[in-house]
Amino acid sequence: MGIGLRRRTVGEALRIAIDTGGTFTDCVAMVGGEMRVVKVRSTPGDPGRAVMVGVELLRAMVRGEVGALELRHGTTVGTNAMLERKGARVAFVTTAGFEDTIAIGRQTRPLLYAWTQPAAACLVEEGLRIGVAERVSAEGEVLRRPSEQELKELVEKVRSSGAEAVAVSLLFAFLNAENEARVVKALSVLGLPMSVGHRMLPEFREYERGSTLVVNAYLAPLMRGYLLGLEAGVAKKCEGGTVVVMQSSGGIVGARLAAEEPVRTVLSGPAGGVIGAWEMARAAGFERVIGFDMGGTSTDVFLAEMQTGGVRRTSESVVAGVPVSVPMLDIHTAGAGGGSLARFDAGGLLWVGPESAGSEPGPVCFGRGELPTVTDANLLLGRLDEEQFMGGSVRLDVERARKCFAARRGELESVEAFAEGILRVVETQMERAIRVISVERGYDPRRFTLVAFGGGGPLHACALARALRVPSVMIPAMPGALSAVGILLADAVRDYSRTVMLPGVRMAELDEEFRALEEVGVRDFAGKKFEVERTVDVRYVGQGYELNVAHGMEAAERFHAMHEQRYGFADHERGMEIVNVRVRLIVRREAYVPVREVARAGDGAAALRGEKSIYFDGEWLRARVFDRERLRAGDSFEGPAVVAEYTSATVVPPGARVRVDGLRNLVIEVEV
Repeated sequence: MGIGLRRRTVGEALRIAIDTGGTFTDCVAMVGGEMRVVKVRSTPGDPGRAVMVGVELLRAMVRGEVGALELRHGTTVGTNAMLERKGARVAFVTTAGFEDTIAIGRQTRPLLYAWTQPAAACLVEEGLRIGVAERVSAEGEVLRRPSEQELKELVEKVRSSGAEAVAVSLLFAFLNAENEARVVKALSVLGLPMSVGHRMLPEFREYERGSTLVVNAYLAPLMRGYLLGLEAGVAKKCEGGTVVVMQSSGGIVGARLAAEEPVRTVLSGPAGGVIGAWEMARAAGFERVIGFDMGGTSTDVFLAEMQTGGVRRTSESVVAGVPVSVPMLDIHTAGAGGGSLARFDAGGLLWVGPESAGSEPGPVCFGRGELPTVTDANLLLGRLDEEQFMGGSVRLDVERARKCFAARRGELESVEAFAEGILRVVETQMERAIRVISVERGYDPRRFTLVAFGGGGPLHACALARALRVPSVMIPAMPGALSAVGILLADAVRDYSRTVMLPGVRMAELDEEFRALEEVGVRDFAGKKFEVERTVDVRYVGQGYELNVAHGMEAAERFHAMHEQRYGFADHERGMEIVNVRVRLIVRREAYVPVREVARAGDGAAALRGEKSIYFDGEWLRARVFDRERLRAGDSFEGPAVVAEYTSATVVPPGARVRVDGLRNLVIEVEV
């Protein structure tokens, strides 16, 4: 189905990738040399239940003996806990006098002119912010050590606080961890999960470091219970079965390590989509892409280009309003998905999202929801096939949706006007998100290809391409399950970092720093062959933030070029400063060889299912409906059309032309 992999042999380990979404849980595996996909309704109250249902359905497709099972999982458990504020009670232990830094933060104003905006949420209650009498200088010299009595008093404070987890982040412990190690040793008698600065994030910026550790501690008890419980369930179902988890950085890590450092998994599902989209785009020959992933509750966008190493990573992210400073793929998220709820405010203005119907109750057309959603709007405008949605396994109730829209359309003249308004609002939100990662960072969208995936991405891709003047759109195979495909294709990865604060002229003297970080990785990847990527965070002297570039002889020139591209200028005469050194260790998965079909000119007639009416720009038009499974390489046709498939549907507007490439991707040339 677009990517060909080596055929499983009898007794070989079965690798299943599962991405838990807000509405559906996507499950993908290689069965008999072909990619198979199953979508099941998510179970938010117990996400593991939907996961195990998917595992059983895919295992049932395997003929012959089933070997050991490797379950690769992209989870939203941590993300949802952050959004819903349902994590653990965390005790934040830091240097005396700095207890409230975790609440004060940077005092930035996300809405500059909103004078009454509430203060940023803090995950640590005031009574759980605990100081310890110690001090390390900015040069790493221990100025004051906590006494044994002070450590005993600290232990009692944490014990009596009712904390369920502890985050320890002492001032300048990234330079000298002596005091922090003593504090951790004293607190270990409590038996609580501990997130420790010099182990997890030995970097400067005390607020961001402390915030990251607090998030990790906040999620640790919940994620430990979920992941270890899932691992036990998999082992019970399939002897020798294991669970690995997708990290936000785009790499796989073992379930037990993910349970210890859950902060690294908060964007694991979207990361899978990025990896899958970039792998598919590269295989198809595209070197500059903007990825657009529209799911049930949100839309994630990213930018990648071959010239600069593919998908960008960042260590400056905000998740649910809280800074997180571990490496993540550079993804921008908007609260616009298929389940996003539409409503009118007191002034009659139409709003869509960020609230979502999720999987329970879901959109109105699913039979339980009561409020209009983007999915309902697409259905009422003829863009979804009510009879064959998800292969006919889910029937969509058009009349129920129409009655809901008629009752809630406000002053709009028709149901169609209401539905079209919903799509225009949500597409404007998604267009804005794409501009953030392209135009606002110095990239011209007209030089890129838009790769659309997720259950809703192909429905809106051409409209977004026209708005952004992107000339072509690519819809990869199995777009609605591409995040799971990306998880299946991901490498095992570990990231390590350390603050060094050295002048730029010492760029060639960092080998000792890198080797120290790599030694840790050697222990983590014991017995495995891995590759090493070395990068550095660099800035001009006097600047407050830095850019990450590959280490090497040309690191300085790469920094100047990146600075000019991002900010519009570069100062080759100004001194530079090396802030952090970073090491990325990668265990490559086995090579997957794309299987290309021989293209033969065709018009898709063999895949034509029929015609239906679709609403475009204020009028109903007759559009052809194609079955994507029956399209072949070389087929080409013009819109208006709908290409229906199990995981999604692609809307082709009038004036756009579709061709099917050798990998069975849909490549759409859009009139701009």
